[in-house]
Amino acid sequence: MAPVRGVGMESHAVRARMVERLAAEGIADARVLGAMGSVDRHGFVDSALVNQAYEDTSLPIGLGQTISKPSVVARMVELLLAGTPQGRLGRVLEVGTGCGYQAAVLAQVASEVYSIERLRGLHEKARANLRPLRLANVHLLFGDGMQGFAKGAPYAGIIAAAGGDAVPAAWIEQLAIGGRIVAPTSMAGGRQVLVVLEKTPRELRQTVLETVQFVPLKSGIA
Repeated sequence: MAPVRGVGMESHAVRARMVERLAAEGIADARVLGAMGSVDRHGFVDSALVNQAYEDTSLPIGLGQTISKPSVVARMVELLLAGTPQGRLGRVLEVGTGCGYQAAVLAQVASEVYSIERLRGLHEKARANLRPLRLANVHLLFGDGMQGFAKGAPYAGIIAAAGGDAVPAAWIEQLAIGGRIVAPTSMAGGRQVLVVLEKTPRELRQTVLETVQFVPLKSGIA
């Protein structure tokens, strides 16, 4: 990605420091740390926010949406990979492309990434952000993420950047046996938590994890 003035020359160093912080906070999967260290986060934020690009904070990307904290991206990708002890994950569906940053990270650890965005403005922004990287294994889609993308199914993993009251049935149907979904979900009382669903031949196992804060999952396109 073309270097941003004042950041490009030192981006490798600041990425390395970000990765060190992630490791210190408990991210242990070398695949995730390698992916986080290989993607220039500053290339996905507005120029006015470049100096904050490698801080562990969410940042606005327009249309009321945000780019997630690096620690949250790393945590969710690590959870997605937990069912694959080594090597690359297979085909992945990302719901909520946003600015394209997480899709670029996923491209480093998955064989193929289908990423769907319901807001046309963000879909176009992600396309522009990702174009210079020439990631042949990333496919950007404009559509209703709640419906998933049946043509790309079955998926080894599904990851969501927005949270609803429940994981949509379409995602579960499109998940491969042995695959897992990592998504924020609202619980009773309105608290939003990270949930992992694992699909076995006989059941769907759910694990409820820590409290998180994501934008709401919505249907339709805009």
